[in-house]
Amino acid sequence: MRLQSCYNFQDFRRLAKQRLPGPIFNYIDGGADDETTLRRNTAAFEDCDLVPNVLAGVGQVDMSVTVMGQKLTMPVYCSPTALQRLFHHSGERAVAAAAEKFGTMFGVSSLGTVSLEEVRQHRTPQVYQFYFHRDRGLNRAMMERAKASGVEVMMLTVDSVTGGNRERDLRTGFSIPFRLTVGGMMQFAIKPRWAIDYLTHEKFSLPQLDGHIDLGGGALSISRYFTEILDPSLDWKDVEDMVRFWNGQFCLKGIMSVADARKAVEIGCTGIVLSNHGGRQLDGSRSPFDQLSEIVDAVGDKIDVIIDSGVQRGTHVLKALSVGAKAVGVGRYYLFPLAAAGQAGVERALGLMRTEIERGMRLMGCRSVAELSRENVRFR
Repeated sequence: MRLQSCYNFQDFRRLAKQRLPGPIFNYIDGGADDETTLRRNTAAFEDCDLVPNVLAGVGQVDMSVTVMGQKLTMPVYCSPTALQRLFHHSGERAVAAAAEKFGTMFGVSSLGTVSLEEVRQHRTPQVYQFYFHRDRGLNRAMMERAKASGVEVMMLTVDSVTGGNRERDLRTGFSIPFRLTVGGMMQFAIKPRWAIDYLTHEKFSLPQLDGHIDLGGGALSISRYFTEILDPSLDWKDVEDMVRFWNGQFCLKGIMSVADARKAVEIGCTGIVLSNHGGRQLDGSRSPFDQLSEIVDAVGDKIDVIIDSGVQRGTHVLKALSVGAKAVGVGRYYLFPLAAAGQAGVERALGLMRTEIERGMRLMGCRSVAELSRENVRFR
């Protein structure tokens, strides 16, 4: 299978599976426990139907949105994800360049593999996805670094005070540093192209944490990072202090209840991302799309409501926007293309998404995102 034969999410997933060692593919692909929430995230969109209008004169279509003060030429952005150079040696460099080409926002993770400063060279709005550490001094230092590098949006992940139970990783022994099972090592042995790329490019590192926590040197694994370094006592007062210190666009990622959405407004956040971490944390959690209307009705006029998890099609984006989301984040949607073909893969995926959204808007009789409303959807 070749990149030019990929026309949708499942095609990119198949190509990535061909090219990645099993443990790495399953790290991207998998969810927590029985993966019930992972499946529901996408299935939720199937319970919603689009209601098109015709003869609307859709000669021109405007897909642009403004979210958390950032003007995007399309209503989809690349959510921050960890360990990207593990999937392809170009990692965040490729994704940032593709996002810049398509005029959309890109997120860098605390567990990113390229520095904030290097990625900042791309002229695209940048989000910094932040994990809250037990060491308050470390938190302050990381936020100061993000400010200095010119990051536009601080995005605090609040659904990961401890790691989810990802049983696929337990079976393969996937971890950083690598501690694979025999079966996992065999999977690496039969994918030599990945190993050659990994070994012949710059050493894997986590530059946002360099100088603070030794992960790459083997002193601490990623799983232990979540259980020992992150602070499970994180509360609303901590977040309020961060919002005040950042004094700019501040978003909470992982909000799922109306009560929490209202609290985010109260403490001065400018955005929330409805997310269950792509089904990778609390299995059995409600899907963000299922919860979207309830939260939009409660706070949609006071804060930018964004959604991620399970988005695979342009029509999924249109359904979310119709219900009231300001923008939609994608993760696996660009990670599989990245793993398959680097920057070219991400560009092809974003290009297909843009085409699907434009086509869908024309077929629905909508000339701009602002014309999308709940009149355009019905739930079964």
